[in-house]
Amino acid sequence: MKIVSRKNFLQSGLSLIAIPSLMTLLKEPSLKLSFSTLGCPDWSFDKIIDFARDNHYTGLEVRGILREMDLTKVPEFSNPESIALTMKKMSERGLKFVDLGSSCALHFPLGAERTKNLDEGKRFIDLAVKLKCPYVRVFPNQLPKDRDRQESINLIIDGLKELGAYAANKYVTVLLESHGELIYKKDLLAVMESAASEHVGLVWDICNMWIATKESPEEVYALLKPYIRHTHIKDLKIENGKEEYVLLGTGIVPIFQAIDILYRNRYQGFYSFEWEKLWHPEILDPAIALADYPVAMKKHFESM
Repeated sequence: MKIVSRKNFLQSGLSLIAIPSLMTLLKEPSLKLSFSTLGCPDWSFDKIIDFARDNHYTGLEVRGILREMDLTKVPEFSNPESIALTMKKMSERGLKFVDLGSSCALHFPLGAERTKNLDEGKRFIDLAVKLKCPYVRVFPNQLPKDRDRQESINLIIDGLKELGAYAANKYVTVLLESHGELIYKKDLLAVMESAASEHVGLVWDICNMWIATKESPEEVYALLKPYIRHTHIKDLKIENGKEEYVLLGTGIVPIFQAIDILYRNRYQGFYSFEWEKLWHPEILDPAIALADYPVAMKKHFESM
């Protein structure tokens, strides 16, 4: 019933009454909302940006367009003329690019696979410059079982140093997402301290971390605050022993606890909704989930 009532709210005449307060809240510098295109893998770029404007988002995190994950091959980003038109469309809708989600994984050993991943990271950094996007996301996944764990972490650190140096004179920052097996706060702190670059930071995926580690948002934020540049916001529940993504605030993740910590500490980045529709096609349609997110955020902050 909760899903239906929110959907009805958006579609009803009552939503017209709520829009001014919603817009006022979401225009505050400390509450900037974006969503990842991972949540709408079958939408065209024009549909994505029209939807973002109509639902009071101000940022867009790009993780594939129409299932093309290599953004350098997406028509809207493929040449100077297309990029100029794309930037014009974004500006007309009051939107900005806030993060480019690459598939660059840094845990591979020396060899062709590592080179391929680092090359992708550099191509995404070059694209971020053209799109005036401040961040490029990279990640580790499950660390290889046949290699010493610290050796894999050292490879991730070396990759961050290389990409950070490449990004340094381009005014782009490379962000490591808390992902895979690199989700414990002390491990992430060690990586950030070792990478030691102004052009390297973190995407704090609260759900990725908490669901596995149960480390409280207060503990995580206290340790990693200097490095958090971007966030992934999502919620889930456990149904029949399986994780199931659900609308914000209807699951078991202490997501609003983390959001409140960020807000109170004047976090300046975007609260980016990551609805993983591409990887989990069974979850709710993006037209419902992506529309619900700003409403859920508004409802939470109005109740404070």
